[in-house]
Amino acid sequence: MVNRERMKEEFIELVKIDSLSLQERAMADVLKSKLQKMGYEVYEDGAGEKIGGNAGNLLCTVKGTKQVPAVLLAAHMDTVTPGTGKTAVVEDGFIKSGGDTILGGDDAAGILCILEAIRVLREKKLPHGDIQIVFTVAEELGLLGAKYLDYGRIYAKYGFVLDHGGPIGSVAVNAPSQNEIIVAVKGKAAHSGVEPEKGVNAIQIAARAIASMKLGRIDEETTANIGIITGGQTTNIVCDRVEVRGEARSRSEAKLKQQTLHMEECFRKAAGMLGGSVEFKAELMYPAFKIDENSDIIAILKKAAEKTGVRLTLDATGGGSDTNIFNGNGIQSVNLSVGMDKVHTVEERISLDDLAKACEFLIAAITFLE
Repeated sequence: MVNRERMKEEFIELVKIDSLSLQERAMADVLKSKLQKMGYEVYEDGAGEKIGGNAGNLLCTVKGTKQVPAVLLAAHMDTVTPGTGKTAVVEDGFIKSGGDTILGGDDAAGILCILEAIRVLREKKLPHGDIQIVFTVAEELGLLGAKYLDYGRIYAKYGFVLDHGGPIGSVAVNAPSQNEIIVAVKGKAAHSGVEPEKGVNAIQIAARAIASMKLGRIDEETTANIGIITGGQTTNIVCDRVEVRGEARSRSEAKLKQQTLHMEECFRKAAGMLGGSVEFKAELMYPAFKIDENSDIIAILKKAAEKTGVRLTLDATGGGSDTNIFNGNGIQSVNLSVGMDKVHTVEERISLDDLAKACEFLIAAITFLE
């Protein structure tokens, strides 16, 4: 049903476009042009200005031919680093990174599947309801584009986000909330060679706190990490300030709160023991979501899986995506696999067969909406 050669060429075209987070202008212009050449109006919202980027989210509505609930199809335009000067190598049925950068299949693969699905629906004159396409910015920076999306223009009841890995048919239906954690650890400066006893070393406080902290895999629903530590001026000054950045995630709100409080207590206890102080800030980056396996959207996907010969697998994931934000805004959404593999690495690759199958699965889901 899909045009595999067209998909291959367009995917190679898309991954070559530099589109780092907050620098999605070139990708947005290409996608806007593609949709306009199909005859659709494209609206770009003001999210870019609000988050310091050079492009906003793209929104496009494809009017349907039957009276069923509208569906949102979404993918994000940005990529992580190293993502400048990307090349694509076709080998043994896979499209791979050239080796010096990521490939950018996260999420050019999702964008491609949406574009091809729209073309096939038109070419085959397949009946469908209204389709609202959203290409977001700055997903990799904490789902910022989805957070600032102009939801006044969205009326879709269901959402299919094309931004998941695993075999085709893998569907993320349960994902965690995430707290971003920023801690300012304060000590007291002193000359480290002349009078170190008059100082309070903020690095030592941070080290003691982190050493006492439960991190990594806490349980099947919960993870925590310290990812960035900055501070200090020179080796002959007792460090008086350190900033520590980390995160806690859980599919359980109670467990997320418990882990966050634990991390705060570790910092406060270490500061109290060594004579310093801390400013602890935890901010909810996105809410958790869980879609019931008996919900309407899962029933639709079961039919699509049967039609396309795909094995439907309902996943609980530890990662966040735009799906979290859409569900938080009342759009019942799931995240569908597009077959991405080894994402965010220079070994990233994707199977051409998986790209085609992901698109066919998406088309079937759209046409089974009722």
